[in-house]
Amino acid sequence: MASMPGRWLLTQAVASLYRGQTIAYPTEAVWGLGCDPFNVSAVNRLLAIKNRPIEKGLILVAANLHQIAPLLYPLNKKQRAQLIESVEVSTDDKNLGFQNQRATTWLIPSQGLVPQWITGDHDTVAIRISRHPVVNALCLAFGGMIVSTSANPRSLRPAVNQLAARRYFGKRIDTYVAGTVGSATQPSIIRDLTTGRVLR
Repeated sequence: MASMPGRWLLTQAVASLYRGQTIAYPTEAVWGLGCDPFNVSAVNRLLAIKNRPIEKGLILVAANLHQIAPLLYPLNKKQRAQLIESVEVSTDDKNLGFQNQRATTWLIPSQGLVPQWITGDHDTVAIRISRHPVVNALCLAFGGMIVSTSANPRSLRPAVNQLAARRYFGKRIDTYVAGTVGSATQPSIIRDLTTGRVLR
């Protein structure tokens, strides 16, 4: 089971997010890089560190449906139900579900509610409700969504542990959040909520 960071390190990571800095942290399958999605300077810095074109867009992670509520209101009943069903976890699976199932990242119509530096050239925003304990704790402590993009320079393999992430980025990342990745062997499925099309 993925381990949790200590309270001090979690507080430090959230402080970095508030200051417009970048963090690295474990996710379901690989390590990720994150920042405050509504801070354009922070996002631009992260993109430069990773050498990722802004046009491609970025994935956001959240702790629960409440944190993405504004994006749910314009959806029709069927779309909302599908999204809600995909993130609900039974009591028995609450602690292990994120390890037993491949996570899903949903492409949701952005409705102009998410800045272009996050959506890139798309009219959707990619969002995942994460059950990974570190990601979930980060989003809860921060009070909202954070950016989640794989911890690797463009064209290189994603880091699967903190050591690999540090080798890639060193002091260019302000805070490394201790923890381990989940047992997923593949990145999340990316599915368009409107069309049902699977892109990854």
